[in-house]
Amino acid sequence: MSPALSKIFGAARATRRAVLDEPAAKRVLAAYGLAVPPGVTVRPGELPALAGLSGPFAAKLISPDASHKSDVGGVRLGLPDAAAVATAVREIEVLARARGLTLDGVLVEEMAPPGVELVIGGLIDARFGPVVMLGLGGVFIEIFGDTAFRVCPIDRRDALEMIDELRGAPLLRGARGRAPVDEARIVQALLSVGGAQGLLLDAADEIAELDINPLIVSATTAVACDARIVLSRDKQAARPGIGAADAYETFRPIFRPRVVAVVGASASGGVSFGNEFIRHSRSLGYDGRLVPIHPSATTVEGLPAAKSFEEVGEPVDLAYIAVGAPQVPALIASAGGKVRFAQVTSSGFGELAEGRERERELVEAARAAGVRIIGPNCLGVYSPRGKITFIGGTSAEPGEVGVITQSGGLGVDILLRGQSRGLRYSGLVTIGNSADIGPAELLEYFLADPETRVIGLYAEDIKDGRAFFRALREARGAKPVVVLLGGQTSQGRHAAASHTGSLASAAEIWRGLATQAGIALTRTLDEFLDVLLGFQALSPRHTRPTKRCVLFGNGGGTSVLAADAFGRKGLEVSAMPKPAIDALTALALPPGTSVVNPIDAPAPTLRQEEGRIAERILDIVLDSGEPDALVMHINLPVFIKSTDQRADFMQNLIDAAIRARSRRPEQAHFVLVLRSDGAEPSERRRREFRELAVRQGIPVYDEMANAADALAAMASFEHYRGTRR
Repeated sequence: MSPALSKIFGAARATRRAVLDEPAAKRVLAAYGLAVPPGVTVRPGELPALAGLSGPFAAKLISPDASHKSDVGGVRLGLPDAAAVATAVREIEVLARARGLTLDGVLVEEMAPPGVELVIGGLIDARFGPVVMLGLGGVFIEIFGDTAFRVCPIDRRDALEMIDELRGAPLLRGARGRAPVDEARIVQALLSVGGAQGLLLDAADEIAELDINPLIVSATTAVACDARIVLSRDKQAARPGIGAADAYETFRPIFRPRVVAVVGASASGGVSFGNEFIRHSRSLGYDGRLVPIHPSATTVEGLPAAKSFEEVGEPVDLAYIAVGAPQVPALIASAGGKVRFAQVTSSGFGELAEGRERERELVEAARAAGVRIIGPNCLGVYSPRGKITFIGGTSAEPGEVGVITQSGGLGVDILLRGQSRGLRYSGLVTIGNSADIGPAELLEYFLADPETRVIGLYAEDIKDGRAFFRALREARGAKPVVVLLGGQTSQGRHAAASHTGSLASAAEIWRGLATQAGIALTRTLDEFLDVLLGFQALSPRHTRPTKRCVLFGNGGGTSVLAADAFGRKGLEVSAMPKPAIDALTALALPPGTSVVNPIDAPAPTLRQEEGRIAERILDIVLDSGEPDALVMHINLPVFIKSTDQRADFMQNLIDAAIRARSRRPEQAHFVLVLRSDGAEPSERRRREFRELAVRQGIPVYDEMANAADALAAMASFEHYRGTRR
């Protein structure tokens, strides 16, 4: 930031102003390339000097007591000449004195050419740092909420996507006979505020919130007609970044520990977290050195115990700590030079008001000792390759899904419910309060881990959001990242000092970040697991995003509802090309079969050729139907409860699907939906067929809407990667 601009901010702070006055704010905007109206400031008692200015004019009150000038009647518009301006200035001065407002003067400006009113805003978010907003509506911005947010810095593509997101974008492009505006000027204005050399990044330690409202845009101009810059209360320190280069080697011992120490396991064989961790890890096959730390016992869980980290005799890769919170800071202080990572499962820290000081002490002790902390207030790590786990019933089969979760309980659900759907994990780590190690560093690890193909995150509050954003941005879609957010609805900025601040809820900023960084945002645990499964089984395309979907199965109503669900997700279920329809028609399928799309094949149709007819149908669709995705759905009870027992129709249908897909693995995303009535025979067959299909790289879902969720996330990721790589 230039010395001249620093002087502007410094002068405002010297007089304890919370907000720059409008003339000062506009000088700041002009320094970053934004067009502002020519004008003059008329001090109290002075006569307006309008030499060199052309009407019509606007006259506006300058007062630190009037947050919104129009609300107190301090704005006059459409003034035709100098006489009208002089009258307006006197009226505004009288009004200010009558209301007891501090009067710094009146700003008189040329009015901008008519056009469409936009709002460009900005704020320094506590999680992600500088954030820029684009909105449509001028004074109606908070009523209609037609906005788009992005984390800074933005680039030209981000700016164009922000314009596209506005529901009112057609107004900018000549809707209903309007003249189209110059979108390039909007892009440039956004970059001036939120780009790499823009105002928000340059003055992040000075600005809390920013409104340019309105920015009037026409076919030839884009003018910042009003500006409000709210100063930060305290200059903000720069947010530290993290190094990506050595993330894999740095954090690998968490997931592949050679020496694990457990503090808090009972020698009497109780059911503490420490005992459970030992038992579950041994059951999973942990073959490294597992050392219980106990003040008096010689053995715990049949393992030789040590009295301290010192007695272990070699460096501990991972210490699993499950003792009372008051003991933990001193314990960590004793680990200096002996422990690399400590997972503190104990609660009673920053999640409670009375525990915040203790959490600060824990972090200070860890830094002094050179120990990295996972947690506190978490449950543990699951790593099938490292053969450690904090919960029983987990699979020893390694997979390609890496998960970071701030909730330990939800981590259990992700593991066990995900396993039952066919998910297999490269690792899962619960981070609780993330007082030290946060999502950003672990994201870097999973991005670098060659055994992880897709990354999942459950987040409530990311403290290192700036570094998290940077890691995603630099990855540029190298791996899919699926995010489930919790606790977002109550985190809006209710006491905001600007339109931008009042609209910048956590959910809005996350939505912008998702578009910017190519992540898939999910709303429920089921959707989170469904999308992870889709990315585990299917390979994103590099060129053609998923759009055209063919639905095939038994159940006309199911097909109709499915087409609606897919359409709501932006996926097309439209008629296939004529060659495909002709080939299907030539099969002479039984009456009641529809071969357009959806392909509705009642049970009698699917029983043709003992169920193998499905393979011929699928071959035709894949060869000439031009699908981006093919979804086969089967209503299991129809076949399980059939009186025709001459063949295992279900097995033949599944086998047909697997064969057809295996011959053309790259032709279309192939998804299977197995619908059940909840009865045990149906559930048992579904479990059998799910395991068989998932092992062949076919994701299996319970309902068509679940498949739509997964394919929509895939389509969004493919679009992002196609435009960014």
